[in-house]
Amino acid sequence: MSAPDDLASAVRDEPATEAQAQERTKPVGLGPVGWTRWAWRTLTSMRTALILLFLFALGSVPGSVYPQRGVDPGRVAQYFKDNPTQAKWLDRFWLFDVFTSPWFAAIYLLLFISLAGCVFPRALTHVKEIRRRPPAAPRNLLRLPHSEAFEGGLTLEQAAATLRRRRFRVVTGDGWVAAEKGYLRETGNLLFHVALLALLFAVGAGGLYGYRGNVLVVEGDGFSNAVAAYDRFMPGSRVTAESLEPFSFTLKDFQASYVAAGEKQGQPLDYVAKLTVQDSPTAAPREADLKVNDPLDVNGTLTYLIGHGYAPTFRVTDGKGQVAYDGPVPCLADDQATYTSECVIKVPDAQPTQLGFLARFLPTTVPNGASWVSVFPGAANPTVQVFPFAGDLGLKSGQPQSVYQLDTTNLKPLGKMSAQPTPLNVGETKELADGAGKIQFTGVKEWISLQITYDPGREPALLAAAAAVIGLVLSLTIRRRRLWVRVKDGTVTVGGLTRTEGGGAAFADEFAQIVTALRGGPPEKPEAAGTSEPGHGTPEPAEPDKAGSAGHVAPDAPTGNAAPGARPDEE
Repeated sequence: MSAPDDLASAVRDEPATEAQAQERTKPVGLGPVGWTRWAWRTLTSMRTALILLFLFALGSVPGSVYPQRGVDPGRVAQYFKDNPTQAKWLDRFWLFDVFTSPWFAAIYLLLFISLAGCVFPRALTHVKEIRRRPPAAPRNLLRLPHSEAFEGGLTLEQAAATLRRRRFRVVTGDGWVAAEKGYLRETGNLLFHVALLALLFAVGAGGLYGYRGNVLVVEGDGFSNAVAAYDRFMPGSRVTAESLEPFSFTLKDFQASYVAAGEKQGQPLDYVAKLTVQDSPTAAPREADLKVNDPLDVNGTLTYLIGHGYAPTFRVTDGKGQVAYDGPVPCLADDQATYTSECVIKVPDAQPTQLGFLARFLPTTVPNGASWVSVFPGAANPTVQVFPFAGDLGLKSGQPQSVYQLDTTNLKPLGKMSAQPTPLNVGETKELADGAGKIQFTGVKEWISLQITYDPGREPALLAAAAAVIGLVLSLTIRRRRLWVRVKDGTVTVGGLTRTEGGGAAFADEFAQIVTALRGGPPEKPEAAGTSEPGHGTPEPAEPDKAGSAGHVAPDAPTGNAAPGARPDEE
């Protein structure tokens, strides 16, 4: 090829060469694998775990601020009624179902994955670290943060025995002894994080396989642990009707005692519910006392006493002479100090028209001018004031109604309604106007409200919390430290360092005690680390020109055992 042809070929090849050079200088993208690795490392970092833990705590706040459907659906309905626009927006963000919301579940799962991805690799590294032998002694121990040299007849075997008595891991070599201690610090740190994982797992298991319910039981009535028997039942997503423990009980008696006189009159002293419990359909009945903070435990299902009140009993006879209602009516306390209570009686079977009553129960009734009041929470003089109504109770409309409220929209008062009607004593009867019938106050019973819970993660969560506390204590109190001893030509050189930030001051005292023990003296705390007093059978410190120094030596001081500028950890 001629010269012009060569020149033309070079000109043609030049753009291609420049393009290849630009291609080589372009930054290389991470690619799918690189981005996945980056996302995993970011998720499993300690910073991300702390952020997720903060979000987990922050996300729980709305659950205590706003009513939750799983706990109190009535309050949620009332919130929608009082603040319809605000409630609509809050519901869009699941703030009435915080703990079952997708965003809360996402935080929970991400926190679990982050902790797991952080803990398990560290655990494997820690296991390898524990199995690894302590490193050999550096050539110049006097350059370590804690060091001392002295003359003596100490042997390597004696030095190793002394350190082993102090529970160091000891390895001996050619003229040196290496010892290490404090692995429990990292063990405690790992235990703390593993316990957090176990705590999260236990809480999740309790939410999936646990349940909670509330029920009101009147004296003389019973309860069987079945879904239909609950007034409100909140099961986990994995709970079925067959999951419930098949126990039952009967409330024989409820006793409440109060302070009878003095400044604290009416203050409650004790509540005791007398139960007859049957742990299973085939088990023999047993007696049990249920108290506040002393639940009934049946194979892990706990029954707590959370409230009580009065349930006066009534007999209602309709206008045709038929007994349309006969039984107790639970009342809600309007005044906790005196237990003045309000009751609602609905008699849909009354003829010729339905009847409804508002009642005011007074446990200990005394006159107060033209009215009557209760002065004591105990039922010393029980009476009831009755306000009768007749008409349509609205029970056939299909709209849900509270048993503690009477809708008087389609009802009319029977007779002249007085703000303070004459109270009925036990056994007295009130005739209703317009021939609608009569109502008799027949007696007084008491009711208790119970919370029945089953949480399979309760005990594991308690154990995990205890383990987390133990791990935290270990990680905060134990220091990781290393120590080496060299014996050469009658000179003993001891050096040590702590691998824990901020633990140098504490290790200085321990180091001084170890040096004293190696000298053969009593294990007393010297006045200052790196010094020793003559006497007590110990030799005088070596002269500086023999061992560099009897105490701490400046890091840049050269010695005969290492070249200038050598690092302390250089073997």
